[in-house]
Amino acid sequence: MLGEGPLWTNGRLFWFDITAGRMLAWRPGDAEARSWTFGEPVSAAAPLEGGGLMIASASSLLRFDPDTGGCEMIVPLEADDARVRSNDGRADRQGGFWISTMGKAAEAGLGRIWRYFRGELRCLRKGLAIPNAICFSPDGTLAYFADTALATIWRWALDADGWPLGDPQPFLKVPEAEGGPDGAVVDREGCLWNARWGAGRIVRLAPEDGRVIETIRLSASRPSCPAFGGDNLATLYVTTAQEGMSSDELAAEADAGALFETPVRVPGLADTLVKLA
Repeated sequence: MLGEGPLWTNGRLFWFDITAGRMLAWRPGDAEARSWTFGEPVSAAAPLEGGGLMIASASSLLRFDPDTGGCEMIVPLEADDARVRSNDGRADRQGGFWISTMGKAAEAGLGRIWRYFRGELRCLRKGLAIPNAICFSPDGTLAYFADTALATIWRWALDADGWPLGDPQPFLKVPEAEGGPDGAVVDREGCLWNARWGAGRIVRLAPEDGRVIETIRLSASRPSCPAFGGDNLATLYVTTAQEGMSSDELAAEADAGALFETPVRVPGLADTLVKLA
């Protein structure tokens, strides 16, 4: 229904169906994906130093072992506000984990961006609607994020430990006809691959000025997030969604909610292990 948060680690792709509270995992060549249900919305993950995954749920950051199914809470995440859930997230180059939260009905002002690093969870940004596109430059000196509702992507300078310096600066305002800026990931050349919700495409953006230098079109109109995986991280995986589509739209779009893959010329970067302490 609402695919999100693809992550390649240890030869497997993990991704989420947020509203179903479900995480899936698939290894190329497998006939079927495995899945786990968490009893509340889950949306993003990162590999942990020492093994397992950090998973963002509607109320917590969790430590999860996909081999045993063992799960424990690391820290609450807006657990006192039933209006919100987790959304987009990704590990930074310094071993921190950035995660956004948003209103379950995408209410303006409820969205926030958080960072977990060595035992500390800190709110970095408030007052957003649909925070997305969290990703990082190859050298770890820049973070990117978007508010899909404002059709804007920002760029934020980071210090040596990965904490933001000053205020974020506008990077790109996306024209309405080009779809809403959703999830994003950075390749080895520093270009952003950005999902365009509603436009059925993934675009590759130049890091200097955000111009579109490559476009991949999908047979699903609501792509949500890309991630690199496969051999040499030279495959781009893309999650999509059915959320908000009418029965007529679903009948016309058989691939809505599917997981896509495509080879790319410039590979991605391996995700950094998140440090718990």
